[in-house]
Amino acid sequence: MKFALPKETAMSQIKCRILCVDDHEDTSEMLRLLLTGPSYEVNTARSMGEALELAGSQEFDLYVLDKRLPDGTGLELCEKLTTLTPGVPCIFYSGDAYEFHRQEAFQAGAEAYVAKPDLDTLINTVKDLLAERECADAAGQA
Repeated sequence: MKFALPKETAMSQIKCRILCVDDHEDTSEMLRLLLTGPSYEVNTARSMGEALELAGSQEFDLYVLDKRLPDGTGLELCEKLTTLTPGVPCIFYSGDAYEFHRQEAFQAGAEAYVAKPDLDTLINTVKDLLAERECADAAGQA
């Protein structure tokens, strides 16, 4: 008896999904280009409303948030995303670099806070947080 294999296996389709939320289009596009690859799929949003709509209709494994958005704050968005999708970590990537900004983010539910423009730390933080997710195991990253 022969079994037909699907043209594309489920393993090759599984990627960790990241939603980057920043009101500056150039920052969102830069993050999308830097993080997209064989293991990660990256979507972008430019407002809190757009991010909540995407998070309500699609599954994500990680959120990367700016602190300042045109229709609210990243802190408010983090709290709402944590309620909407419990267990999905949020990273803040923000120009606000004082310690009290970091503390506000952690109080809102963030897992990490990276000050702009430290892209190396952001990329390493994304990799570290996603390495613990089921999508990493499924995609063979772990």
